[in-house]
Amino acid sequence: MTAARYLLGIDNGGTVTKAGIYDPTGTEIAVSAVKTEMRFPMPGHAEKDVDALWAANVRVIGEVIRRAGIDASLIAAVAVTGYGNGMYLVDADGRPAWSGINSADSRAASFVEKWYADGTFERILPLTCQAIWPAQPVALLAWFKAHEPEAYARTRWVFQCKDYIRYRLTGEPCAELTDSSGTSLMNVHTLRYDPRVLELFGISDAMDKLPPMRLSSDICGRVSRDAAAVTGLREGTPVAGGLFDIDACALATGITDSEKLCLIAGSWSINEYLSPVPVASPDLFMTSAYCIPGYWLESESSATSASNLEWFVTELMGGEREKAEAAGRSVFALCNEMVESIAPTGSDALFLPFLYGSNAGAHASGCFIGLHGWHTRAHLLRAVYEGVVFSHRTHVERLLKFRDRPGAARIAGGAAKSDVWVQMFADVLQLPIEVTRSEELGAMGAAICAGVAVGMFESYGDAVARMVRVARTVDPDPARRAIYDESYGRYSSFVGALRHVWG
Repeated sequence: MTAARYLLGIDNGGTVTKAGIYDPTGTEIAVSAVKTEMRFPMPGHAEKDVDALWAANVRVIGEVIRRAGIDASLIAAVAVTGYGNGMYLVDADGRPAWSGINSADSRAASFVEKWYADGTFERILPLTCQAIWPAQPVALLAWFKAHEPEAYARTRWVFQCKDYIRYRLTGEPCAELTDSSGTSLMNVHTLRYDPRVLELFGISDAMDKLPPMRLSSDICGRVSRDAAAVTGLREGTPVAGGLFDIDACALATGITDSEKLCLIAGSWSINEYLSPVPVASPDLFMTSAYCIPGYWLESESSATSASNLEWFVTELMGGEREKAEAAGRSVFALCNEMVESIAPTGSDALFLPFLYGSNAGAHASGCFIGLHGWHTRAHLLRAVYEGVVFSHRTHVERLLKFRDRPGAARIAGGAAKSDVWVQMFADVLQLPIEVTRSEELGAMGAAICAGVAVGMFESYGDAVARMVRVARTVDPDPARRAIYDESYGRYSSFVGALRHVWG
């Protein structure tokens, strides 16, 4: 029998589920993707139909195997990544105890505000090393305990998104370290659940609902007969622990030491680097465990990135999308051309990319500033692109309080597919930006994890050396430094001036 030689990575993002099959050299054999619907049953509630999400995973797994044209027995292992935080509650029978909750959910905002006001945050920070926000399981569990006690009592397991999908593949309930360490449920120094943490949040009785902890590269079960029947995977295929999507993207861009920054410009603006010691500071968004032992991932993040462009295109470019699709083109290629048609000095319009969250305050909202009658849709698009990069710059400048300025940054996420956007990142940050050859970095990072789990690679470093390649490096234009510094200064001034309006 031919030895298994392919790796399957599955990536459950906020709005899209993807699967990719890779060989040990990092060659992408096939990919598949399907959009998943977000539901907003009430203001501040962002949910997913759990069965629909599993169906999306079933679909992309089956499709990617067919597109690869391989027998499923040639897949050596599977691993799943997904968005962090939010929450998936499962009862003792393995059925959802509630709809899946997305990382954009804000129903528990009042609990977070209370914890910051009453000193809980100051007491918890030395243990958790991260900010508290409404979509974290600690806040959501407190909310469910207070407002939906029946669902809370019915819950047997509290999963992260990717852990739920792994559970459906294997039937084995597990949590995984990188994902769990970003939830404020753990002591980030000891890398264990800590009863003191849950007690401070008022959810001590949730300890028994937290699944057993595993590492990213642990084998956490094998594809069950039922999962094999619907996905087309071979029954018994090993399934690794998987990892937090910010780890998966960092890994797939080749981040294995403290040298470089990693920028992820997707639904969230995620900006991160590796540290050999955990950092606990009220000025840093999050410290979490990295998949490589001995490193912690220092992150500055907010929901202020490329999803703002998706909104603009959906709400304001319906006609252009139809024309582009009729011509066999992507509407996003058209967006790039429109942005490139406007010089950086060609407009005073600014965009604050706070449609889904912000790094400027809990109640900040998105807006255009400085519009005139002569502005066109192209000017607005450039403002959106620039506003997203300015939000990333805000995070990067916070990170640089804790480390030296890097020689380069690696980029991942939807913005990495746009040459004009990558050049803008280089110019605004005045850093060389390196783009790796794989586009579906979440799935590839999960595949790397799967390969390490089954011994296809000696280590994550070995896997990255064999699978990751830089496709191109985009150097900053020094002539644009002053232009973007002035624009970023105006952007920051408006953000500061509007804080009293947002409250």
